Amino acid sequence: MPRILVQAADFNPGAELARLGGEETGGIASFTGIVRASHGGSPRIAALTLEHYPGMTEAALAKLAACAQARWELTGCTIIHRVGRLLPGENIVFVAAASAHRGDALQAVAFLIDYLKTSAPFWKAEEREDGTRQWVAARAADEAAAAGWDE
Repeated sequence: MPRILVQAADFNPGAELARLGGEETGGIASFTGIVRASHGGSPRIAALTLEHYPGMTEAALAKLAACAQARWELTGCTIIHRVGRLLPGENIVFVAAASAHRGDALQAVAFLIDYLKTSAPFWKAEEREDGTRQWVAARAADEAAAAGWDE
């Protein structure tokens, strides 16, 4: 059973990794996303606000985790995504997959994060240091990465 959490509270990646260990697990792969203060030539980010529809979001993440578990031989899977107002340097997302073999765990994490970036029902707005606010759209590179899993 995958562990799916959508929450405002921070998470501890080390504690989450420890939950995935077990006698049948040969390796655990993970990704921790962190709010960054700048990208490209845009004004610096003061905060990132994430909105979602409770219930719908958790169901979408559970479906994504089930897809990964059907595709790879996983002994465990965790997806944690924060919502609310987050500051630069704060954790935003944690994805981990455990498997008897590293390849399955590594591939599952890449798949999960690619689809989280493009298909998960979250809406992100950047608050910039210059006082402007802008909704964030999926990047073409993220869309291409997710589409690569369908080939």
